[in-house]
Amino acid sequence: MSTEVKVPVLGESITEATLGQWLKKPGEAVAADEPIASLETDKVAIEVPAPVAGIMGAYSVEEGATVNVGAVIASIEEGSAGTAAPAPAASAAPQPVATTPAPVPAAAAPAAEASDLPLSPAVRRLVLELGIDPSKIKGTGKDGRLTKEDVVAAAKVAPAESSPSAEAAPAKAVPAGARQEERVKMTRLRQTIAKRLKSAQETAALLTTFNDCDMSEVIATRDKYKELFEKKHGVRLGFMGFFTKAVALAARDVPSVNAQIEGDEIVYHNYLDVSVAVSAPNGLVVPVVRNADAMSFAEIEKAIADFGAKAKTGSLTMDDMTGGTFTISNGGVFGSLMSTPIINPPQSAVLGLHRIEDRPVVRNGAVVVRPMMYLALSYDHRLIDGREAVTFLKIVKEAIEDPARLLIDL
Repeated sequence: MSTEVKVPVLGESITEATLGQWLKKPGEAVAADEPIASLETDKVAIEVPAPVAGIMGAYSVEEGATVNVGAVIASIEEGSAGTAAPAPAASAAPQPVATTPAPVPAAAAPAAEASDLPLSPAVRRLVLELGIDPSKIKGTGKDGRLTKEDVVAAAKVAPAESSPSAEAAPAKAVPAGARQEERVKMTRLRQTIAKRLKSAQETAALLTTFNDCDMSEVIATRDKYKELFEKKHGVRLGFMGFFTKAVALAARDVPSVNAQIEGDEIVYHNYLDVSVAVSAPNGLVVPVVRNADAMSFAEIEKAIADFGAKAKTGSLTMDDMTGGTFTISNGGVFGSLMSTPIINPPQSAVLGLHRIEDRPVVRNGAVVVRPMMYLALSYDHRLIDGREAVTFLKIVKEAIEDPARLLIDL
């Protein structure tokens, strides 16, 4: 008797996904609720759990195929782990005898076993991000599978070892002066990002206004209280908390920046759900900090830190990514001096933050050096006038240069 494995419900308005990877091979034992495949949707990667325990049956679809919600993708046959688990070991045992002397196979065997084991989406993303060779890591998970902790531990123990090997591999594989091309199919997430950003350019009347702000007071405040803040709240005090609070303050005076167009109507929000652009292995994602206008600095920083950790491990959920009325994108963490960010539809504006650098400015008639940051507000000119955009950015600038305004609502 077999049990069908079907594509689970993926979230509101999402009807299909791409089968990214099979995590179990036919004939392998699986436990109930154990991940057997990963699906890539428009927003996140989702693991498909086994509905029952048994033996992995035949695949109904191949990796890279598009599947609809409710579609049958595989089957699980009746059986126990005890009958299936010895099979791989039995087939692997004779291999050293049939090849060369013991020393060579003994060194190569762990790598072969590790490379053959499937990686979960979270582990796969972490491996790519850290540049670690999974074949050189001994897994401590079930059936010898790699866990996120295994990858992180390997990166800490031997960070220098992966670098020479990574540099040496291309030298052997690619002859000097060779011209090569590689074609890789775009992930569903990357396809969605491309479509949405192009749609924003074609639909919205995009315009960007700039300003710069003196970060001296925010830096001084952060340096003064960061240790006490972390000790009390268990999270670091960053700059995003200040900017989120400043955006909330500015949005009260310029509500159109936090609004959106639906048909021939303008929808104004009396709340601020901030989409925070976060870098993930498969591209930029924008999880949402909900009701940010009502949150404390600690709550904002905790929410952003949690999203950053989830993005790195590929564990963001549909709920994390849904909604958002305004976006903050911090290109400064990558060294960007200035940019023109693109709005995230159906939102009408996005605030771009950039790197902080010492620059000469005039204060009280004297030239002094201050830590300055360029701010960029891209907005939909169909809804937001230039005066409103400049006013909004000016309020953000003033709040950052004088953080006391955030406390007394100025």
